[in-house]
Amino acid sequence: MDDKVKIAIDAMGGENAPAKIINGIEISLKENKESFFYLYGDSSLLKSEVSKTTLLKKNCEIIHTKDIILDDASPLEAAKKGKQSSMWKAVESLKEKTAHICLSAGNTGALLVISRLLLKTIDGINKPALAALWPNQNSMNVVLDLGANIECNEKNLTDFACMGSALYKSLFTHDQPRIALLNVGLEEHKGNDILKKTYSMLKNIKIKNFKFCGYIEGNHIMDGNIDVIVTDGFTGNIALKTAEGTANFITRNLKKSLNKLSMLLSYKSLKEFKNKLDPRKYNGAIFLGLESAVVKSHGATDSIGFAHSVNVCNKIVKADLIEKIKSNLITVDA
Repeated sequence: MDDKVKIAIDAMGGENAPAKIINGIEISLKENKESFFYLYGDSSLLKSEVSKTTLLKKNCEIIHTKDIILDDASPLEAAKKGKQSSMWKAVESLKEKTAHICLSAGNTGALLVISRLLLKTIDGINKPALAALWPNQNSMNVVLDLGANIECNEKNLTDFACMGSALYKSLFTHDQPRIALLNVGLEEHKGNDILKKTYSMLKNIKIKNFKFCGYIEGNHIMDGNIDVIVTDGFTGNIALKTAEGTANFITRNLKKSLNKLSMLLSYKSLKEFKNKLDPRKYNGAIFLGLESAVVKSHGATDSIGFAHSVNVCNKIVKADLIEKIKSNLITVDA
């Protein structure tokens, strides 16, 4: 089993768990047959769901946990009282080197705090960041930080650039990702002092594994000209929620505006449009900066969306993301 990608799963996190979780893993296994799963949760429920599968029941181990961290639990409460929970045990398996990567659809704040408590940060990283994939005109880009750090300094943002480029290279074939800082303008003098200092640091790095392209404004995030977009967690989270709300607004109103005949005549184009905006395809935010990777699935996604987050886990492990991050940091220091 040494050649398997070993994924620890918080099988009780998110809506409709564990059924959604198990179905999503089964879907992913159809194209990722070299995966093995450690399923943490209520063993009686998990055994019942796993018995219905074809592939997963041959590629998993169920570990019983008695507690579940609820979505409305505070991160502090989860850290104090959740040591016997499915989430805690799944993350702990990384510390114990049982699994390569951890995936949860549960409470985001709790997952971040538990990960920070149990896992070491990579040497040279002060603040881990939450990164996610966004659709653009050509394919996808990586955006970080999306809420893990409300306040950041220039060192943090430079680290985010290094980690984001490593993630992009792990998920896509690109030797030198294009990186930009999210700002209110494109001119070098625009923005606050931290952005200006970060701009200067990234611009003056002589040897690097990415191409620094300066600033990018919010209305150009999805143009496809930049691969990795760097910002602080406060701005990034607002941008993320705005993008999600805009996509939902467009799809809802498009449905209202089209009658049955026009929808029938435009079926192929509408299907392509819907597929492009389908949030399930981009499910799976990655907590970067720790010695092991932790992936967060959206709690409200369905089994298809969860399968996409499992696929992300497989790509990250196979591409040796953590070593890529360390290599990028060494290059920047040089």
